[in-house]
Amino acid sequence: MPQQPPVRSSPARPQRPDASMSLITNVMDHSLDDGYAEAAARRKSAGEGGLPKTLRAKLGLAAGLVLAALVVTVGAAQARVSAPVVAKERQELIDRVDSETADADRLESTVDKLRDDVDARRRAALRSSGGSAEADLVGLLSGATAVRGPGVELVVNDAKEAAGGDGSNPRETSGFSDTGRIRDRDMQRVVNGLWASGAEAVSVNGQRLTALSAIRAAGDAILVDNRPLVPPYTVLAVGDGQRLSTRFQNSADGLYLHALEENYGIRATISTEGEVRLPAAPSVIVRTAQPMFEKTGKGTS
Repeated sequence: MPQQPPVRSSPARPQRPDASMSLITNVMDHSLDDGYAEAAARRKSAGEGGLPKTLRAKLGLAAGLVLAALVVTVGAAQARVSAPVVAKERQELIDRVDSETADADRLESTVDKLRDDVDARRRAALRSSGGSAEADLVGLLSGATAVRGPGVELVVNDAKEAAGGDGSNPRETSGFSDTGRIRDRDMQRVVNGLWASGAEAVSVNGQRLTALSAIRAAGDAILVDNRPLVPPYTVLAVGDGQRLSTRFQNSADGLYLHALEENYGIRATISTEGEVRLPAAPSVIVRTAQPMFEKTGKGTS
């Protein structure tokens, strides 16, 4: 049998690199819509496009350009003239802020020195009146001296999804929060619960609490001795750490805090610490009571 000649296949035409992007290619090749091009050609043929033809139109265009150039020139000149004045005023403000900041730092340093001096004189007066041990105890209980020792650290924070609340659902007498925020009454219960559980000294965010301390609210902020605090609230308490932690968590105030966690998303963690440090309360006036005796020698109430 005669052999059939081999069939030769025609070489495949190379494809364009952008063959798979036909839509994008079409948009790039025809960036101007055909309707716009047709309208531009029609206006050109009718003599409506291009620069103005009449003398009046040309004069109007020239006047507009001159006016625009004048406005830009005047604005640039004014900016150039006022720039040194603005820079000078800015530098004066910076210098004033730096000076006032330095004065505030010096005054704060002076206050710290005077506070240390007052604390030293107070301790000396207490020792001279009743002995070292009694003076240390009075200073500890009154918050007049810094303390350190074993205790607990309780960190209380607002809920992750804390909301401001619209006032339509006021808090009930139980004091539970309906907005996910810790309130002053919650912090009062926490602190009182620690005192009742055996704490010897307590501080909140570095603010030492005394018998004269007040925990109040100003809007959504919690004030301790009129100083605003921000969450998270770190409560340090000096005492028998394990016993203090157990007694607080089993107390009514500890269960109250647990209910806030379960029902309103309040976050709280308590841990036993080998040593916590509490600062002295500022401007503490130590007062001691003395019994008054009548002529009969009996004390009066």
